[in-house]
Amino acid sequence: MRKIHVIGIGAGDPEQLTLQAVRALRATDVFFVLDKGEVKADLVRLRRDMLDAHVEPGTYRVVEARDPERDRAAGGSAYSPAVGDWRSARGEIYQRLISKELGEDESGAFLVWGDPALYDSTLGILEEILARGEVAFTYDVVPGISSVSALVARHRTGLNRVAGPVQITTGRRLAEGLPEGVDDVVVMLDAHQAFRRYADQDIDIYWGAYIGTPDEILVSGPLAEAGPRIERIRAEARERKGWIMDTYLLRRDPGRS
Repeated sequence: MRKIHVIGIGAGDPEQLTLQAVRALRATDVFFVLDKGEVKADLVRLRRDMLDAHVEPGTYRVVEARDPERDRAAGGSAYSPAVGDWRSARGEIYQRLISKELGEDESGAFLVWGDPALYDSTLGILEEILARGEVAFTYDVVPGISSVSALVARHRTGLNRVAGPVQITTGRRLAEGLPEGVDDVVVMLDAHQAFRRYADQDIDIYWGAYIGTPDEILVSGPLAEAGPRIERIRAEARERKGWIMDTYLLRRDPGRS
Protein backbone atom coordinates (compact mmCIF):
# COMPACT_ATOMS: atom_id res chain seq x y z
CA MET A 1 0.00 0.00 0.00
CA ARG A 2 1.12 3.55 -0.64
CA LYS A 3 2.63 5.32 2.35
CA ILE A 4 2.88 9.06 2.99
CA HIS A 5 5.35 10.77 5.29
CA VAL A 6 4.33 14.21 6.56
CA ILE A 7 7.69 15.64 7.56
CA GLY A 8 8.17 18.77 9.62
CA ILE A 9 11.27 20.50 8.25
CA GLY A 10 11.63 23.37 10.71
CA ALA A 11 11.36 27.10 10.21
CA GLY A 12 13.87 27.35 7.37
CA ASP A 13 17.30 26.44 8.70
CA PRO A 14 18.43 23.15 7.08
CA GLU A 15 20.20 22.29 10.35
CA GLN A 16 16.82 22.22 12.13
CA LEU A 17 15.97 18.89 10.54
CA THR A 18 15.73 16.18 13.20
CA LEU A 19 17.38 12.79 12.85
CA GLN A 20 13.90 11.29 12.52
CA ALA A 21 13.15 13.69 9.66
CA VAL A 22 16.38 12.74 7.88
CA ARG A 23 15.51 9.04 8.19
CA ALA A 24 12.06 9.73 6.73
CA LEU A 25 13.59 11.71 3.86
CA ARG A 26 15.86 8.80 3.02
CA ALA A 27 12.93 6.38 3.08
CA THR A 28 10.93 8.41 0.54
CA ASP A 29 10.58 7.61 -3.16
CA VAL A 30 8.62 10.69 -4.27
CA PHE A 31 8.55 14.18 -2.76
CA PHE A 32 5.48 16.29 -3.48
CA VAL A 33 6.16 20.04 -3.57
CA LEU A 34 3.54 22.73 -4.09
CA ASP A 35 4.83 25.66 -6.10
CA LYS A 36 3.46 29.00 -4.87
CA GLY A 37 4.67 30.90 -7.91
CA GLU A 38 7.82 32.75 -8.88
CA VAL A 39 7.57 35.18 -5.98
CA LYS A 40 7.97 32.34 -3.48
CA ALA A 41 10.36 30.23 -5.56
CA ASP A 42 12.94 30.42 -2.78
CA LEU A 43 10.63 28.27 -0.60
CA VAL A 44 10.84 25.49 -3.18
CA ARG A 45 14.59 26.00 -3.45
CA LEU A 46 15.02 25.63 0.32
CA ARG A 47 13.21 22.28 0.18
CA ARG A 48 15.42 21.10 -2.68
CA ASP A 49 18.54 22.24 -0.79
CA MET A 50 17.48 20.08 2.15
CA LEU A 51 17.07 17.07 -0.12
CA ASP A 52 20.46 17.71 -1.74
CA ALA A 53 22.08 17.88 1.70
CA HIS A 54 20.55 14.74 3.18
CA VAL A 55 19.39 12.32 0.44
CA GLU A 56 21.49 10.42 -2.07
CA PRO A 57 21.00 11.81 -5.60
CA GLY A 58 19.13 9.53 -7.96
CA THR A 59 17.22 7.73 -5.18
CA TYR A 60 14.06 9.87 -5.35
CA ARG A 61 11.80 11.94 -7.57
CA VAL A 62 10.39 15.42 -6.98
CA VAL A 63 6.94 16.17 -8.33
CA GLU A 64 5.80 19.79 -8.30
CA ALA A 65 2.25 21.12 -8.59
CA ARG A 66 0.87 24.64 -8.48
CA ASP A 67 -0.67 25.58 -5.15
CA PRO A 68 -4.23 26.90 -5.59
CA GLU A 69 -4.82 30.57 -4.87
CA ARG A 70 -6.82 31.53 -1.77
CA ASP A 71 -9.16 34.50 -1.68
CA ARG A 72 -7.21 36.60 0.83
CA ALA A 73 -9.60 39.52 0.45
CA ALA A 74 -12.42 37.51 2.03
CA GLY A 75 -13.20 38.74 5.52
CA GLY A 76 -15.89 38.44 8.16
CA SER A 77 -18.37 35.67 7.47
CA ALA A 78 -16.75 34.99 4.09
CA TYR A 79 -13.39 34.03 5.61
CA SER A 80 -14.17 30.45 6.68
CA PRO A 81 -15.88 29.51 3.37
CA ALA A 82 -12.90 30.94 1.44
CA VAL A 83 -10.49 28.82 3.49
CA GLY A 84 -12.74 25.80 3.00
CA ASP A 85 -12.73 26.27 -0.77
CA TRP A 86 -8.94 26.58 -0.78
CA ARG A 87 -8.53 23.42 1.31
CA SER A 88 -10.84 21.49 -1.01
CA ALA A 89 -8.85 22.63 -4.05
CA ARG A 90 -5.62 21.63 -2.36
CA GLY A 91 -7.13 18.28 -1.43
CA GLU A 92 -7.93 17.58 -5.09
CA ILE A 93 -4.29 18.26 -5.98
CA TYR A 94 -2.97 16.06 -3.16
CA GLN A 95 -5.25 13.21 -4.17
CA ARG A 96 -4.18 13.45 -7.80
CA LEU A 97 -0.50 13.46 -6.83
CA ILE A 98 -0.88 10.42 -4.58
CA SER A 99 -2.97 8.39 -7.03
CA LYS A 100 -1.14 9.30 -10.26
CA GLU A 101 2.47 9.87 -9.20
CA LEU A 102 2.94 7.27 -6.46
CA GLY A 103 3.20 3.54 -7.13
CA GLU A 104 1.24 1.07 -5.02
CA ASP A 105 4.33 0.06 -3.06
CA GLU A 106 6.08 3.44 -2.98
CA SER A 107 6.35 6.07 -0.27
CA GLY A 108 5.73 9.76 -0.82
CA ALA A 109 6.31 12.78 1.37
CA PHE A 110 5.03 16.28 1.96
CA LEU A 111 7.64 18.59 3.49
CA VAL A 112 5.87 20.91 5.91
CA TRP A 113 7.36 24.15 7.24
CA GLY A 114 7.71 24.14 11.02
CA ASP A 115 5.60 21.46 12.65
CA PRO A 116 2.72 19.71 10.81
CA ALA A 117 0.52 19.91 13.92
CA LEU A 118 0.64 23.71 14.27
CA TYR A 119 -1.42 25.88 11.90
CA ASP A 120 -0.90 23.65 8.89
CA SER A 121 -3.60 22.04 6.76
CA THR A 122 -1.79 18.91 5.55
CA LEU A 123 -3.05 16.44 8.16
CA GLY A 124 -6.67 17.56 7.83
CA ILE A 125 -6.52 17.37 4.04
CA LEU A 126 -5.08 13.84 4.10
CA GLU A 127 -7.89 12.73 6.43
CA GLU A 128 -10.45 14.24 4.05
CA ILE A 129 -8.90 12.35 1.12
CA LEU A 130 -9.02 9.07 3.04
CA ALA A 131 -12.65 9.72 3.98
CA ARG A 132 -13.57 9.92 0.27
CA GLY A 133 -12.36 6.33 -0.17
CA GLU A 134 -11.05 6.92 -3.69
CA VAL A 135 -7.37 6.24 -2.97
CA ALA A 136 -5.87 4.15 -0.19
CA PHE A 137 -2.70 4.96 1.73
CA THR A 138 -1.29 5.09 5.21
CA TYR A 139 0.60 8.03 6.62
CA ASP A 140 2.83 8.99 9.51
CA VAL A 141 3.86 12.34 10.95
CA VAL A 142 7.36 13.52 11.80
CA PRO A 143 7.27 16.53 14.15
CA GLY A 144 9.40 19.54 13.32
CA ILE A 145 10.80 22.62 15.02
CA SER A 146 8.04 25.20 14.73
CA SER A 147 8.54 28.87 13.96
CA VAL A 148 7.29 29.49 17.50
CA SER A 149 10.12 27.44 19.06
CA ALA A 150 12.65 28.96 16.68
CA LEU A 151 11.42 32.48 17.46
CA VAL A 152 11.89 32.30 21.22
CA ALA A 153 15.19 30.46 20.84
CA ARG A 154 16.56 33.23 18.62
CA HIS A 155 15.38 35.83 21.14
CA ARG A 156 16.82 33.79 24.03
CA THR A 157 13.58 33.79 25.98
CA GLY A 158 10.91 31.28 26.98
CA LEU A 159 7.35 30.95 25.83
CA ASN A 160 5.90 31.12 29.31
CA ARG A 161 6.86 32.39 32.74
CA VAL A 162 6.79 30.59 36.09
CA ALA A 163 3.42 28.84 36.55
CA GLY A 164 1.95 30.97 33.76
CA PRO A 165 0.03 29.85 30.65
CA VAL A 166 0.90 30.71 27.07
CA GLN A 167 -1.59 30.94 24.24
CA ILE A 168 -0.98 30.60 20.50
CA THR A 169 -3.45 32.47 18.35
CA THR A 170 -3.82 34.26 15.02
CA GLY A 171 -3.71 37.90 14.04
CA ARG A 172 -7.40 37.70 13.19
CA ARG A 173 -8.19 36.59 16.76
CA LEU A 174 -5.81 39.09 18.33
CA ALA A 175 -7.65 41.91 16.55
CA GLU A 176 -10.73 40.92 18.56
CA GLY A 177 -8.92 41.37 21.88
CA LEU A 178 -6.13 39.99 24.05
CA PRO A 179 -6.97 36.63 25.66
CA GLU A 180 -8.28 36.84 29.20
CA GLY A 181 -5.99 35.54 31.93
CA VAL A 182 -3.01 35.03 29.58
CA ASP A 183 -0.03 37.38 29.63
CA ASP A 184 2.15 35.55 27.09
CA VAL A 185 0.56 35.35 23.65
CA VAL A 186 2.16 33.99 20.47
CA VAL A 187 0.64 35.37 17.28
CA MET A 188 0.84 33.70 13.87
CA LEU A 189 -0.71 34.48 10.48
CA ASP A 190 -0.97 38.21 11.15
CA ALA A 191 -1.06 39.95 7.78
CA HIS A 192 -2.41 43.18 9.25
CA GLN A 193 -0.12 43.70 12.26
CA ALA A 194 -2.84 43.49 14.89
CA PHE A 195 -0.28 44.26 17.60
CA ARG A 196 -0.66 47.96 16.73
CA ARG A 197 -3.92 48.01 18.65
CA TYR A 198 -2.06 47.49 21.93
CA ALA A 199 0.78 49.99 21.57
CA ASP A 200 -0.48 51.99 24.57
CA GLN A 201 -0.19 49.03 26.96
CA ASP A 202 2.75 47.74 29.00
CA ILE A 203 3.69 44.98 26.57
CA ASP A 204 6.97 43.71 25.17
CA ILE A 205 7.12 42.18 21.69
CA TYR A 206 9.53 39.55 20.35
CA TRP A 207 9.13 39.55 16.57
CA GLY A 208 10.84 37.56 13.84
CA ALA A 209 10.56 37.14 10.07
CA TYR A 210 12.09 34.51 7.75
CA ILE A 211 13.35 32.80 10.90
CA GLY A 212 16.12 30.29 10.27
CA THR A 213 16.93 31.59 6.79
CA PRO A 214 19.68 33.95 5.57
CA ASP A 215 17.02 36.70 5.43
CA GLU A 216 16.13 36.37 9.12
CA ILE A 217 15.06 39.60 10.87
CA LEU A 218 14.61 39.95 14.65
CA VAL A 219 13.19 42.87 16.62
CA SER A 220 12.29 43.04 20.32
CA GLY A 221 11.47 45.61 22.97
CA PRO A 222 8.56 47.60 24.42
CA LEU A 223 5.70 47.50 21.92
CA ALA A 224 5.31 51.28 21.86
CA GLU A 225 8.92 51.63 20.68
CA ALA A 226 9.44 48.44 18.67
CA GLY A 227 6.04 48.42 16.93
CA PRO A 228 6.68 51.28 14.47
CA ARG A 229 10.11 49.85 13.66
CA ILE A 230 8.58 46.44 12.94
CA GLU A 231 5.98 48.01 10.66
CA ARG A 232 8.69 49.77 8.65
CA ILE A 233 11.02 46.76 8.45
CA ARG A 234 8.15 44.44 7.58
CA ALA A 235 6.98 46.67 4.74
CA GLU A 236 10.52 46.96 3.36
CA ALA A 237 11.08 43.20 3.56
CA ARG A 238 7.76 42.41 1.88
CA GLU A 239 8.52 44.87 -0.90
CA ARG A 240 11.96 43.37 -1.42
CA LYS A 241 10.96 39.68 -1.43
CA GLY A 242 7.32 39.87 -2.46
CA TRP A 243 6.19 37.86 0.58
CA ILE A 244 6.81 37.65 4.30
CA MET A 245 6.56 34.90 6.90
CA ASP A 246 6.63 36.26 10.45
CA THR A 247 5.44 35.52 13.97
CA TYR A 248 5.77 37.17 17.35
CA LEU A 249 5.35 36.86 21.10
CA LEU A 250 3.51 39.52 23.10
CA ARG A 251 4.39 39.68 26.80
CA ARG A 252 2.16 41.72 29.10
CA ASP A 253 3.53 43.06 32.38
CA PRO A 254 7.10 42.31 31.23
CA GLY A 255 8.59 43.11 34.66
CA ARG A 256 7.01 39.99 36.16
CA SER A 257 9.26 36.91 36.08
